[in-house]
Amino acid sequence: MSKTTTLIIGAGGVGRVVAHKCAMNTDVFGHIVLASRTKSKCDAIASEIKDVKIETRSVDADNTDELIELIKDIDADIVINVALPYQDLTIMDACIATGVDYLDTANYEHPDEAKFEYKEQWARDEAFKNAHIMGLLGSGFDPGVTNVFCAYAQKHYFDEIHTIDILDCNAGDHGYPFATNFNPEINLREVSAKGRYWENGKWIETDPMEIKMVWDYPEVGPKDSYLLYHEEMESLVKHIRGLKRIRFFMTFGESYLTHMKCLENVGMLGIEPVEHQGQKIVPIEFLKTLLPDPASLGPRTKGKTNIGIVAEGIKDGKKRKIYIYQVSDHEKCYAEVKSQAVSYTTGVPAMIGAKLMLEKVWYKEGVHNMEEFDPDPFMNELNKQGLPWQIKELE
Repeated sequence: MSKTTTLIIGAGGVGRVVAHKCAMNTDVFGHIVLASRTKSKCDAIASEIKDVKIETRSVDADNTDELIELIKDIDADIVINVALPYQDLTIMDACIATGVDYLDTANYEHPDEAKFEYKEQWARDEAFKNAHIMGLLGSGFDPGVTNVFCAYAQKHYFDEIHTIDILDCNAGDHGYPFATNFNPEINLREVSAKGRYWENGKWIETDPMEIKMVWDYPEVGPKDSYLLYHEEMESLVKHIRGLKRIRFFMTFGESYLTHMKCLENVGMLGIEPVEHQGQKIVPIEFLKTLLPDPASLGPRTKGKTNIGIVAEGIKDGKKRKIYIYQVSDHEKCYAEVKSQAVSYTTGVPAMIGAKLMLEKVWYKEGVHNMEEFDPDPFMNELNKQGLPWQIKELE
């Protein structure tokens, strides 16, 4: 087994997948430590993994000093951050202080503002270079695999890519009237925010769910797909040659949208504290308490996800349009790692990104996004590690 020590921070649905998949690749990840504010959650995940011993620890990911102490104590070689996006900066700062490589799956989100952006993470690039370490941002599926799909299309299929549509479909059914497939607070803030897309060098803002199209997803069928703002677009506009427009679409059923609109109308998606019987509560945090834990959805979710990109541009002077996508089955994912496909499709790429960093296949000091590296090794790992992808030429 490798002498590497891998620290995973976060014991939700994605943390479960990362722990399982790292344990399946111990020749690279070596000694695996799973840490969270609630150690019992880590213990529950560790007990599921029979062939590899997972060490568990308690840590407050909001506390940089506590993170530094843990990283030093276990002599970590890499930190895989699958905690909350609010905690990206404290974990990055702990990695800078200890000289340890860093990876996350979602960009920084301001706790007191429904806004997520890379600015504050990119600002740490110089500090990462001075510490001689690497930070890999957004190594989930979207962001993450979708970035790599774009880089792969750019490398192998186009001289210039003019338009990209990122298409995210979850056709899973968990049987609840209303639930979210990942952290409810993060999910509902993202979906209820203004939409944005990039065209001809500028960002164009839309009302939430203003733009809809129907897309026929392979192995799923036609689904209503709504334009949202999503963080991978912020980096892709910097790195894809000739890009004129990029958009992001996600599927939602009528029942989900009706529930969400009702909750929004009565103030339950609010992020500012309100007075309730002499106490201050944040409405969306209270709502999170009432909703099913996303980590509990695995055993009851059926159906498939389909996430991919449609890229259109020029190759050898001729117009070209391709569709790169990946389909996962919720029940198959649960059978393998005790999590549904939304967690699986985020957790597996996190493991792959960390694997390529540890193997020095992808390695460059500083803070980087996924599309900055050669896509081929990552695409090969997707096929090996449980996320096989397909490409179609479109007319």
